[in-house]
Amino acid sequence: MSAPMRRYEYVRQPAEIYRRSFATIRSEANLLGLPEEMRPIAVRMIHASGDVGLVDDLEFHPQLVTAARTALIDAATIFTDTTMLAAGVTRRRLPADNEVLCLLDDPRASELAARWGTTRSAAAVSLWADRLAGAVVAIGNAPTALFHLLELIAAGAPHPAAIIGIPVGFVGSAESKIALAENPWRIPWLVVHGRRGGSALCAAAINALAREAEVL
Repeated sequence: MSAPMRRYEYVRQPAEIYRRSFATIRSEANLLGLPEEMRPIAVRMIHASGDVGLVDDLEFHPQLVTAARTALIDAATIFTDTTMLAAGVTRRRLPADNEVLCLLDDPRASELAARWGTTRSAAAVSLWADRLAGAVVAIGNAPTALFHLLELIAAGAPHPAAIIGIPVGFVGSAESKIALAENPWRIPWLVVHGRRGGSALCAAAINALAREAEVL
């Protein structure tokens, strides 16, 4: 198949697109206020969102990077709130062939959601309970899932090693992130305050943590 006639001037080489993208991020984003270990994670998240202002709403526990990377190296399970987020985790970057698990489509999630009057995303979190200890949790879509996770932990569920909480939306998103940042159990966390979030942004954070874990 022959290439179509060129009608637009644009960069076509993947390596050059990659180089220019990250050069732009590093020149425009305010990364100087971040600890050195957080800068690669922030850069990847900015790349995923196309928003250099994201760094202004990025907040994290001081032990987040160490806790998440250590857990990943130790073969921690990665729990996600949606299959889209699970699909966004780059398996070849995971340092210990970590299992990436989303139980949103488990029939039990639908049954529990109907019984409790909540979302399937929140109900599915309950199915993680016996494997939460030492896990890495990534929530990028459902504020209800993040609230429910915190409620489970408050009720005595095992503590995950780290929680990446970046649910997107207009109802409960900002509030759920504040609740995570204020969690009293000293569980390391990462949030992007406000309404922004989503699978791509959350997967970028996990992939960046996994990539850095490979070189420890």
